[in-house]
Amino acid sequence: MQLRYNYRAYPDAAQRRALASAFGCARVVWNDCLRDRKEAHAAGLPYVKSAELSRLRITQAKRTEERAWLAEVSAVVLQQSLRDLDTAYKNFFDSLGGKRQGRKAGPPRYKSKKDTRQSIRLNTNAFCLQDDGTVYVAKVGNLKVTWSRRLPAAPTSVTVTKDSSGRYFLSFVVDTEPDILPETKTEAGIDLGLSAFAVLSDGRRINSPRFLRRAEKKLKRLQRELSRKAKGSKNRAKARIKVARQHAKVADRRRDWHHKESTQIIRDNQAVYVEDLAVSGLGRTRLAKSVHDAGWSAFVGMLEYKAVKHGRTFAKVDRAFPSSQVCSACGFRDGPKPLHVREWTCAECATVHDRDHNAARNVLFEGRRIVAAGRAETPNACGAPVRRAHVPAQRGEAGSPRKGQTTQAGIPGL
Repeated sequence: MQLRYNYRAYPDAAQRRALASAFGCARVVWNDCLRDRKEAHAAGLPYVKSAELSRLRITQAKRTEERAWLAEVSAVVLQQSLRDLDTAYKNFFDSLGGKRQGRKAGPPRYKSKKDTRQSIRLNTNAFCLQDDGTVYVAKVGNLKVTWSRRLPAAPTSVTVTKDSSGRYFLSFVVDTEPDILPETKTEAGIDLGLSAFAVLSDGRRINSPRFLRRAEKKLKRLQRELSRKAKGSKNRAKARIKVARQHAKVADRRRDWHHKESTQIIRDNQAVYVEDLAVSGLGRTRLAKSVHDAGWSAFVGMLEYKAVKHGRTFAKVDRAFPSSQVCSACGFRDGPKPLHVREWTCAECATVHDRDHNAARNVLFEGRRIVAAGRAETPNACGAPVRRAHVPAQRGEAGSPRKGQTTQAGIPGL
């Protein structure tokens, strides 16, 4: 299975200039190849193959006066940009044909140098880990990296990213074996909400930290200062960086908290069931800010891949399942209830229910039924995994095959 490990990088001034050049060259190759395919489609011509684009927009373009600066960066960066474009087109075609699950993928779009995120991707031919703890990147140099933990295996690819706040990250894709945890007898159904971030079927409540709400006062002040700066001025660029850094702090705190809570749930339970919420729809209501602040989709995604990584059972309950309408004691459906009703009494068995706890118990029962029907991944009676899903590299990137032993696992310098 493939996993991604992110580390903070600290390039010096010369390396930042080299990375900026690499970001720009990768963006130009992407836009040139995308333009050729769009023009061919508009003219009714066949789909332009990658080999032809590589010859025209990379090999021959380097020999022209307009694109001679493409030779200043590693050729791997340009080739990987073309491969990423091919992947984007494949996702679009698979989405049109119904082969791709999830939300519909749109056609590739042009990239801009003003995008909040700039990145390049390299395979093992263009980077390697050094004995002193630095990472060598072709045509850039040895990047200083803060290693928060060792890599479990030799990486197959790395993505160098610059975010909107000016921070640099190295994201390694590694092939690892599942880390199976000891079996437990407990199972958990999870009801996600806003008043409490999550309520488990055993009665445990996880309060929502509301990181964005807590940082809202400082964000308002920084955004007021940004709005008063003249457009195009250096002071406005500095104010924009301050706002971006504050948003990055909020996102980092939320992501760290999601990781800790999801890991604890996976470690404590052999099976985890959660409701499949329509987050995109809820994000267009008056509760949009609170919904996005909670980050339900990211949390559920962490639960899903960690369940596969640690050998746990995971299943999603359909969003149409009436978890808040059914009595978890007798199964009587008592009808819909407005959101302000947090407790209710079953009309059939007179059981008093907490709304969230009752919904979590119903999610648990429905999840067990789904697993028993064989529609979710779970070990069978003999202990062999049934339909064990493959864990993709996070953030949608697949690793490139390693051709040589140019990298090594871990950081020997640590």
